Amino acid sequence: MELSNLQPAAGAKHSDNFRRGRGHASGNGKTAGKGHKGQKARSGAARPGFEGGQMPLYRRLPKRGFTNRNTKEIIGINVDMLETFDAGAEVTVETLIEAGIVKNPRDGVKILGNGELTKKLTVKANAFSEGAKQKIEAVGGTCEVI
Repeated sequence: MELSNLQPAAGAKHSDNFRRGRGHASGNGKTAGKGHKGQKARSGAARPGFEGGQMPLYRRLPKRGFTNRNTKEIIGINVDMLETFDAGAEVTVETLIEAGIVKNPRDGVKILGNGELTKKLTVKANAFSEGAKQKIEAVGGTCEVI
């Protein structure tokens, strides 16, 4: 058995593509698969999550915290990751993606100050930490906020 030839057991899957309530010969006549009487046999059955008047689970559980709609997901890159670039190169979000340092820039890229930098680079990013700015400018590079 391999992943390429997995299939459900015979008779385990049922097609939902059949006409209900079309006589005994159809195999789904009379009660049309709804059984006899009861709430679910009638029209206007309860909505999902309804617990018969008992306080539903989604209302019993406490609400916690707050989600800010305006939050931004910034990707942090340390200064030592910029060592892969040649001296004098211009580092942008696009070149970081091409180099494989950043996969998905989300809402922006921030350069952080962890590690050492030995090459003079022109770095263009959405944000810089103070430490990163000092380290880039200490080796003669420039920081440009885009």
